[in-house]
Amino acid sequence: MKKYIYTVVLIFMAITVSQAQRMLPKQKGLEVSTGILSDDKIGNDYYINVAMTVNGKNGNYQLWALEYTHQYHDYKGFRIPQETYTAEGGYSFFLLGDSRKNITLNAGITGVVGYESINRGEAMLYDGAKIVSEDHFIYGAGGRLTFETYLSDRFVLVLQGRTKVLWGTDLRQFRPSAGVGLRFNF
Repeated sequence: MKKYIYTVVLIFMAITVSQAQRMLPKQKGLEVSTGILSDDKIGNDYYINVAMTVNGKNGNYQLWALEYTHQYHDYKGFRIPQETYTAEGGYSFFLLGDSRKNITLNAGITGVVGYESINRGEAMLYDGAKIVSEDHFIYGAGGRLTFETYLSDRFVLVLQGRTKVLWGTDLRQFRPSAGVGLRFNF
């Protein structure tokens, strides 16, 4: 038991004592995040995102991401899946934070392109009904507000609220979401 207590104390000391520089220009990071979509219903709708960041000056950074989004639409007790695959690129701007960048608030804007599939491309349902929405290539813009805090010199906890406005879709254009992620800075 003492071994576990000592391990936890050492980890806590490493997190609180580290005073390394944060957000060094040209430093790269790999971010993995997941979250829920904030529609009328909150349930089984989720997203998974993998992103690369490249730090700029003054706490700003470039963001390049790939994302998979999975939603369900209810129809007579049957759930129709909607899957969206997107790639996005943009820039995140430093808004607030302490002088050492241990805790920051950033706002980002991105361009989005991707593909949307409804019911895995099957237009006919089990009862003979036809889905009039089709699979499409989509494009648009995204925005995000992130609260970021360093857990150690390399690991950053990211809490984010995001939204995307998409064109080229037969479904909802405005898609808000909220999530949590972990970034590893190289």
